[in-house]
Amino acid sequence: MSPTISGFAAPGYETVAEAFARAFDDRPEMGAALHILRDGETVVDLWGGVADARSGRAWQQDTPSVIFSCTKGLVSILAARLVQDGKLDYDAPVNRYWPEFAAAGKAEVTVGDALAHRAGLSAPRLDLTEDDIVDWDRMAEVLAEQEPLWPLGTGYAYHALTHGWVAGEIIRRVAGQSVGQYFADLITRPLGIPAWIGLPESEAPRAAHLRVSPPLSTLWADEAAKPAPNWPYKAMTLGDALPADLVSETGGFNTQRIRAAEIPGAGGIASAEALATIWSATVTPTRGTKLLDASVIAAATRPRSEGVSVFGGEPPFSRWGCGFQLDSEARRYLDDHCFGHDGAGGQVGFADPGHNIGFGFVTNWMMGPEDQRATAIIAALRACL
Repeated sequence: MSPTISGFAAPGYETVAEAFARAFDDRPEMGAALHILRDGETVVDLWGGVADARSGRAWQQDTPSVIFSCTKGLVSILAARLVQDGKLDYDAPVNRYWPEFAAAGKAEVTVGDALAHRAGLSAPRLDLTEDDIVDWDRMAEVLAEQEPLWPLGTGYAYHALTHGWVAGEIIRRVAGQSVGQYFADLITRPLGIPAWIGLPESEAPRAAHLRVSPPLSTLWADEAAKPAPNWPYKAMTLGDALPADLVSETGGFNTQRIRAAEIPGAGGIASAEALATIWSATVTPTRGTKLLDASVIAAATRPRSEGVSVFGGEPPFSRWGCGFQLDSEARRYLDDHCFGHDGAGGQVGFADPGHNIGFGFVTNWMMGPEDQRATAIIAALRACL
């Protein structure tokens, strides 16, 4: 039985709505939402399916869900705003703002390097626990003290979770408040949207419950079987802190303890409308707020990391600027000028400065490399434009 799809698509965006509806095919336990703004105004607002398959709770217009690595894009907006305000310099060494970071040969790592996955800290050398990752000071200390996993300057590797603590501690040192507090003050309160880095207990019952599709679980089981040290695998688990899928039925990012912690590499919580509204506000006035200037966007989206990583891998490969994921074969946006970030399981948020678009797609049915849901929706949007 097909789920009920609620909401609307403005005239001219009907094929986008059709692509969203097709995303639910043969996925009876899936919930999802899609929101698109153009010139600061909503042109697509759709939602459907189940927020929690255990109870049958329906997905609502404002259902928040874990957006995983889309959070990196939001944290990168925070860093870019500090650059715009003259408080942070992409080309300065991290230790200018965070002196302890210079330990173990990292004195030359710049803020831009750190944001572009070039700091050599993609996984912890220690086996961390859940207690460690909900303790901000502990994570900042571990990463500041760690020796890089590869010779700095020789390449990059995706900092799947550690990116958030590295970027977040830089932001904390410069802004004088935690990344979650700065996010709320700069973005969510002015825009009036349901989005958090650190979910309040009062909002926990609204959050979607996450499910993992079998192909994704199989993928990580194969990775777990590889000889140690498998740094890309450990980048996801951090040792004993998280399941490789990032969630289980009652663990990982399905627990309020994890969601309440500020884990800015993957722990953001947002509705599709909130995600799209944030990205819209980076490129065009939205709800009275404009977050970034064109000049800082140009600096932040200059490609810094692309191609095969220091640990190898198979194409297609992503591209990154200063934390922003850029258009590539791995994550195709509308054109080469777009910037944003996708997230584990199928989440996508991005901005298109050429068309003044903010885009947000969130889902609780987590899929792996076979996932074409957001890709098909973005292709339909591209054709509309």
